[in-house]
Amino acid sequence: IGPNGAGKTTMLRVITGVVKSNKGEIDLEGQMINNLPIHVRVRKGLGFAQQLVRPFQEMTLVENVALACGKEQTLHPWRSMFRVERSEALRESLKWLAMVGIEDAADSLPNAVPLGYLKRMEVARVLALRPRMLLLDEPLAGLNQAEAAAFADILVKLNRQGQTILLIEHNLAEVRRISSRLVVLDNGRKLAEGNPESVLKQSSVLEAYVGKGNVHVEN
Repeated sequence: IGPNGAGKTTMLRVITGVVKSNKGEIDLEGQMINNLPIHVRVRKGLGFAQQLVRPFQEMTLVENVALACGKEQTLHPWRSMFRVERSEALRESLKWLAMVGIEDAADSLPNAVPLGYLKRMEVARVLALRPRMLLLDEPLAGLNQAEAAAFADILVKLNRQGQTILLIEHNLAEVRRISSRLVVLDNGRKLAEGNPESVLKQSSVLEAYVGKGNVHVEN
């Protein structure tokens, strides 16, 4: 977490290779991936769901997810649809949609479902890549309180099933509820790290959000 402009999204873009790092190392389970192209990082186990969902509008939700099936078998994402049988890909995609709780909308077009469903579809599309680490950039943005809570519950379920998740989020209520570890960024540097409850009580973290001189911490 961190205030606007802290460098959170930039950090994800560096990890995925969209932005080239100037220094430092990116270690993915003992493998240094700094110099690897994006598609190789994906094959190594990174899955990135961006904040702005861009589905293929002429394809159903299940067809959108099916495009990701088979990507691990090819260096070229657009060839993935030819790497698996269509029926097999659709069956696999239904499984991922069920995992995020929207299998009932599998045959719907993107413009016929609410934003919350599209965000879940995006996560399903990334899960179809079978990532070691799922990177999410503000997945709760634009959702109402009920939608955000339901989406957060999906993330908890995925994590309990063994999925590692790196989450950037401004919804501090849900962050506090579902996170096991919290890192705070401010002006491109790490400000705090640790248990969510203890981190969110630190005066330096509060100052980063509301400004120095406006913080009063009670024990």
